[in-house]
Amino acid sequence: MKPKDIWTYAFSAIKLRKLRAGLTTLGVVIGIAAIVALLSITQGLQAAIATQLQRGFATDTLIVSAGGGLGLGGADSGFSLLVNDTGTISQIENVTAAIAVIQRIGYIKTADGKARRVTIVGLDFKAYKAIYESTFVAENGTEIPYNPENTAIVVGKRVSDPWGNGTRFCTTGDTVEILWTNTTARPLRNESYVGNVVAVLQEIGGFSISGPSDASIYIPITQAQSFFGTDKCEMIIVKLKNDDKATIESATKAIRNAFGGQVAVTSATAVLNVISSVFSTIELFLAGIAAISLLVAGIGIMNIMIVSLMERTREIGILKALGMKNRTVLLVFLTEAAIIGLMGAFIGIGTGWGLAELVVRIFSANGGFGFGLRQGGQAAAASAVRITPVLTPTVLLGAIAFGLMVSLVFAFYPAWRASRLKPVEALRYE
Repeated sequence: MKPKDIWTYAFSAIKLRKLRAGLTTLGVVIGIAAIVALLSITQGLQAAIATQLQRGFATDTLIVSAGGGLGLGGADSGFSLLVNDTGTISQIENVTAAIAVIQRIGYIKTADGKARRVTIVGLDFKAYKAIYESTFVAENGTEIPYNPENTAIVVGKRVSDPWGNGTRFCTTGDTVEILWTNTTARPLRNESYVGNVVAVLQEIGGFSISGPSDASIYIPITQAQSFFGTDKCEMIIVKLKNDDKATIESATKAIRNAFGGQVAVTSATAVLNVISSVFSTIELFLAGIAAISLLVAGIGIMNIMIVSLMERTREIGILKALGMKNRTVLLVFLTEAAIIGLMGAFIGIGTGWGLAELVVRIFSANGGFGFGLRQGGQAAAASAVRITPVLTPTVLLGAIAFGLMVSLVFAFYPAWRASRLKPVEALRYE
């Protein structure tokens, strides 16, 4: 038989048993849909986080923190960074700027008594703007003062518009009260001061490790030192001349040596590598779980093909008596399995993509995917990350190949048995 005749014969056999073929295909559809949906969401989430990191964590910067740094290891030696340590770091080769950051969790309270929990960040506005020039930007063309008064406050977009519908909690020109509980005093003491909102940042989205955040408020570093009663800082942001690997490595080594190895120095590249590694592991784990359903579908295909073999034994005997060769019978059964696998793969890809979109829309309607990181003993500024499912060519072609392969592998044994039937015995089969 010609390939076209084999294809037509196999397709006709499937059409004659629509319900059975449909149920068999459904197993493949479920497995492929699970793989596509899980991997699309995971890769979309990875892409969203990588984009946010690249925006909020410039690649030519380093983050210097005491002890364990970003929570990736290291012991607490009792060493603390001071605001004046920026002078030491600024003297290191390839360093163009160093900014001390003091941050605490506190509250911002409006004149009418409404309060919101926020991250209070104390830093040098001018130097911070020089590093994050694309994100530390005020909305509506408002200028962030380079030499602000100590009462000046810059608020993130989600602080100003927490509901995202234009209903302002506070805005430029408002007088607000900043509150913080001093946990180092006994008894605990609530500290506060009244300041003025001088700017609202444009929306950034997602989260950042050291860059501007929608959920934070920013005050001058001198005010932070006075308000929090400390010269210790949680981290120092270091801007380098460039983001070459050699520059990053030499600056990292020099900074560690300058502080006797008591600091952790983290680069954007290291963070991205860690995140990529974590997501690769997650993808492998999820794909493994989804593949189990495909194996179950494969067993179903084998079962259906064996039943089909028993029902069509006399038919096979007639065909072989008319001269059909063993390999032709083998190809007919494998072609039926291939058709089922391909139909299941294509329908599964569409279903999986639809499921991924549905899940993302549901989470987006509830504020997106939220994350929290620990940084220098303080919670890193974070807000929801909105993702878009990503269906890469690798996932697309892999899903088709996997569905086809599972169908062929599990159909091979019944196809082989069918091809080995002897015409006389097949014709006598009851």
